[in-house]
Amino acid sequence: MIPTILLIGFIRTVLILLIIFYAVRLITRFVVPLLLRKTINDMQARMQQQMREQQRQGKREGEVTIEKKPNQNNRNAQSGEYVDFEEVD
Repeated sequence: MIPTILLIGFIRTVLILLIIFYAVRLITRFVVPLLLRKTINDMQARMQQQMREQQRQGKREGEVTIEKKPNQNNRNAQSGEYVDFEEVD
């Protein structure tokens, strides 16, 4: 026959495991959707902010703008001028 102490310990362990199992189920059922909803709302707010910034810049989709690069003449003036020459016999 199984001693009563072992039986009580087994039942206690099973009850603790069941409580943990149901606690995890409750957390995943209620807390995880709240976290996901908050994350999605944050991402949506960021996307809306980016859209507002793009609209403020005044550029429409498909519009091409060309920005002039700074003059490169300063670098060429410092390094000297290249002269192409041929060797004469």
